[in-house]
Amino acid sequence: MDQKHPAETCPATRPRRFYDCTLNEKLLYTSFLFLAGLAYIMALAYLYTSFEGIDGKPGLSVEDIAENYYGNRSGTRLESALRGSMAGYIETKHRNHVVKWLKSGAPEEGYERVIKPMFDERCVLCHSAASGLQIPDLSSYEGVKQVANVDTGVSLHSLMKVSHIHLFGIALVALAIGLVFRFALLPAWFQHMLTLLPFVAIFSDISAWFLTKWDPVYAYTVIIAGGLLGLSWALQILISLYQIWFLGCRVASENEGDNS
Repeated sequence: MDQKHPAETCPATRPRRFYDCTLNEKLLYTSFLFLAGLAYIMALAYLYTSFEGIDGKPGLSVEDIAENYYGNRSGTRLESALRGSMAGYIETKHRNHVVKWLKSGAPEEGYERVIKPMFDERCVLCHSAASGLQIPDLSSYEGVKQVANVDTGVSLHSLMKVSHIHLFGIALVALAIGLVFRFALLPAWFQHMLTLLPFVAIFSDISAWFLTKWDPVYAYTVIIAGGLLGLSWALQILISLYQIWFLGCRVASENEGDNS
């Protein structure tokens, strides 16, 4: 004989909103959202300065993104670095000397006479075995020759290292912002979409890194996904900050209660 277990009745509860939060909670959420937004702006500035000019032209473009991951198959890794992430560490005239030497076939004679003195002055403090850093060794001709080959973009090993750090880190930030944003008073469909969008954008962005290494056309996906991530976070932060301090609870009148 089957024994029926009594079903537990769950009381209907109204979800918490920002106007239900204490002053301490509002201060906590505001401080976190402000710093998270500031950190994202700083991250955008870092990305701009890291990718800008990789294609040899001023400003940030799709070609810069594509060349970072796919590489410049008509140039060398060293030239790409000197025009991109390392551009701020070497003067323009010195960079032009290095590029000219690379395009001439990177002969050892030219290295000892022209290139080595420049690298000794500007580069070998970090780019040497003595530094202990996992970066190319530019203190000898043999080390320079290893990066004077065709530029195929960032390596798969570096992509995997950076991608898992970003997946863990950005996912945690998205979770933290989303936990605050859940108190917002919005149409359910819009709030659900905006909560999910950062995670979809993160996955699409990082997946597009690997796809761009295979085909540079996917650089557009990197830009679109990054834009969606920024847009979703901006909306979550701004909506949350507004409702934390300006959204009040509308108290139902007795007539409204009788008519319900």
